[in-house]
Amino acid sequence: QVQFVESGGGLVQPGGSLRLSCAASGSFFSRATMGWYRQAPGNQRDLVSSITYYGTTNYADSVKGRFTISRDNAKSTVFLQMNSLKPEDTAVYYCNARPSLSVWGQGTQVTVSS
Repeated sequence: QVQFVESGGGLVQPGGSLRLSCAASGSFFSRATMGWYRQAPGNQRDLVSSITYYGTTNYADSVKGRFTISRDNAKSTVFLQMNSLKPEDTAVYYCNARPSLSVWGQGTQVTVSS
């Protein structure tokens, strides 16, 4: 059964940092490219970053140089280290495969505000 459980969000001031975690379950993880997505109110859900099973990463231009994606294949876990956060990073963050599966987790809220 496919399941994603995201955690690590919160309220942080501009310039601050957060580390998101995603515990994935399901046989798909063993060779899947994984991604972090985000959705701000009134906006569509967009891909922020992705990582292949072997560690090749990709980032949206808006987060390049500030966010770092990583994964622990043995634990079926994906991480997103977010530094130098900006108010425009405020969103609900989700993890999923890339391309995404039909099942989504509850996401984790990230709010960047002074």
